[in-house]
Amino acid sequence: MILETLKRHWWVPVLRGIAAIVFGVIAFAYPGLTLAVLVIFFGAWVLVDGIFRVVGAIAGRSSDSDWGFHLIIGIIGIIIGVITFRAPQITALALLIYIAAWALMIGASEIALAIKLRREIKGEWFLILMGLASIIFAVLLMWNPAPGALALIWLIGSYAIVFGLLAIFFGFKLRSLPTLLPR
Repeated sequence: MILETLKRHWWVPVLRGIAAIVFGVIAFAYPGLTLAVLVIFFGAWVLVDGIFRVVGAIAGRSSDSDWGFHLIIGIIGIIIGVITFRAPQITALALLIYIAAWALMIGASEIALAIKLRREIKGEWFLILMGLASIIFAVLLMWNPAPGALALIWLIGSYAIVFGLLAIFFGFKLRSLPTLLPR
């Protein structure tokens, strides 16, 4: 049962949320960062998030029929993270495309999971909000792909903090669910 697996691994979204908030705070604390440094921070964040998604998918493969989808999303995150490390000199537009594609994938997967869990859990709206935040973030990035570096850093930092807070709330919501008895 997917809900039992999520409850057992409630700490995964909490850690993902903490990583996102740390990234967001760094983006706000050092707005003078060059785009190359931002690329490295983004790569680290996406890489860590992808690793947690892969671990979660593998851990839940016996109870989640969609574990393969979650595994693919995690692997794509890891690949995007590695690409950012292998080519830190990429242009701002390429970075925007990587970030927007990743955010769209994350948003779609969070909303799909919320829809799947809506009959089993109250509070699935945290997942829906996480998904909507990701999709809105991707649209904003692509709306005007040539913003100033400071605006880009603030947009990315804001998204990371909002996503991180929602992920932490969702993790603790999972933790507070009653333990389900085996059927």
